[in-house]
Amino acid sequence: MNGDGKSDRSIVPKNSPNKGRDASRSAEGVEERDRANGNSGQQTRHRAQDRACLQQALDRVRQAAKKDRKLQFTTLWHHVYEVDHLRASFYALKRKGVSGVDGVTWQAYAERLEDNLQDLSERLRCGAYRAKPVKRAYIQKPDGRQRPLGVPTLEDKLVQRTTAQVLSSVYETDFLGFSYGFRPGRSQHNALDAVSVGIHQKKVSWVLDADVCGFFDAIDHDRLVEFIERRIADQRVIRHIKKWLNAGVMEDGKRRRMECGTPQGGSISPLLANIYLHYVLDVWTHDWRKTQAQGDVMIVRYADDFIVGFQHRADGERFLAELKEHFRFFGLELHEGKTRLIEFGRFAAENRRGRGDGKPETFDFLGFTHYCGTSRKGRFIIKRKTVRRKLTAKLKQMKRELRKRLHDSIPEVGKWLRQVVTGHDRYYGVPGNIKSLKSFRFWLARLWLRSLRRRSQKHRTTWVRMMRLMSRWFPPARIYHPYPSQRLCVNTGGRSPVR
Repeated sequence: MNGDGKSDRSIVPKNSPNKGRDASRSAEGVEERDRANGNSGQQTRHRAQDRACLQQALDRVRQAAKKDRKLQFTTLWHHVYEVDHLRASFYALKRKGVSGVDGVTWQAYAERLEDNLQDLSERLRCGAYRAKPVKRAYIQKPDGRQRPLGVPTLEDKLVQRTTAQVLSSVYETDFLGFSYGFRPGRSQHNALDAVSVGIHQKKVSWVLDADVCGFFDAIDHDRLVEFIERRIADQRVIRHIKKWLNAGVMEDGKRRRMECGTPQGGSISPLLANIYLHYVLDVWTHDWRKTQAQGDVMIVRYADDFIVGFQHRADGERFLAELKEHFRFFGLELHEGKTRLIEFGRFAAENRRGRGDGKPETFDFLGFTHYCGTSRKGRFIIKRKTVRRKLTAKLKQMKRELRKRLHDSIPEVGKWLRQVVTGHDRYYGVPGNIKSLKSFRFWLARLWLRSLRRRSQKHRTTWVRMMRLMSRWFPPARIYHPYPSQRLCVNTGGRSPVR
């Protein structure tokens, strides 16, 4: 149901004939046909119908949310426990994902899929579903620290994903335009484009490069639930969100309850983080720049990473001081060593040269170092290059992987490295970053050369042969992305990208 209390469920006949055609052709819709050779037992048609059914239901929710921005939804949970919706979410999960504390894999769950989904749907409907603790895992960060991740069980992933889709249909109408993280139709490169275009179009002379300390581990559960209840009045949804927040983590065989925070790795964690920052940061900043700022202010946020640009230094200093106090009230804290207000923009180089301060400082955002530059015609442009520490961390990872593949054949290693180089270029291949792309190829080839030479004490691998291997297996450096102004103008239709 939507906020009007009317049911929006629809029954789609599985064998309905095509409309608008003659009788002979419409008969094809219900004609029994043999399955084509090689087709699996799971019909793609059935899965497509599941996705279409869910999309139709969520479209009605989205329209109601857009029509009334203060509407509270009282009946949303039935969208979650519908078997068709759960099936669509199941096939959207990663099939090679790590299993949770119960050890159930995607393949094992799929063996009795319909029985499992029916059982899960019944437990969700009658309130017998219980969230299990997440399995703690760690990944290495570029600075040497470890980032904690949480691996939910497969059923928790499944229910969380479906719930996140339902809630997104409501909150996508509320989220502001400068929020880009983990939202449908938006990516990291859209946020990067918005930063470049925003600094160009706005009168930005100062940039606040902010970093939130351990954001995902600092989210206050009570305040998060309070924010969600502003739009969601269905207590079944609220109750299950509390279950996931209070499920705790399993580490070294011991279960530990979490008083605050939401584990990174859960399907619903990005949405909960966006909801929290929407009310804590986005709405507050949007109101601040309309009522407190003396000049232009732009902001771009991707998850917990955000960049704020100011026309006047006084605005930036006042904003930073008030933001710290505002964050403290909600249990968040800015990293003192990584949060900086720097002079950056069209006139930064000229002003600093006049004071004898040297070149303008740089800032890092989403893997790219942004710095002031000039075009061939002498006009101000923002240039971007791969963050050095991320490039170094990637090469160290490749060194470890090449050691594991020391005795694999050259074609096997070459095919793998081709995928690595292509994936690297697809993210970092932005205009002006060709030098970093070529540098990555050179150092990766050097690591491969050292790996080949370790195979034997009497190696015959020379740089001449290495160059032939590079030309055979490494695709040439390529810029995959257009200039920021070109892509952002298409995506926003000429509207402000940082509104």
